[in-house]
Amino acid sequence: MDKKDLFIGLIIGFIAAALGCGLFLYFFTEVRSLEDLQTIRAQGYMGKLITLGAIFNLIAFFYLLKINKELMARGVILATILLAVLTVIL
Repeated sequence: MDKKDLFIGLIIGFIAAALGCGLFLYFFTEVRSLEDLQTIRAQGYMGKLITLGAIFNLIAFFYLLKINKELMARGVILATILLAVLTVIL
């Protein structure tokens, strides 16, 4: 049961970060297609975009703590750490 909750938290963390990236792109940029996304990557802004998207993990983390799902909250933290490593690589 513990590993299942951790895995669910990891998935929640990745989904929250993807949602954050998508919402940031939709509201603050003119990016509407995959070609535009490739332009962002070519300009070297992909790491910054992932970092901004990971802000939504804070909301998920504190919500999971509020409803006493500590292991899922750990999964969200693990997803944030993996996204930070990905940001350094990109």
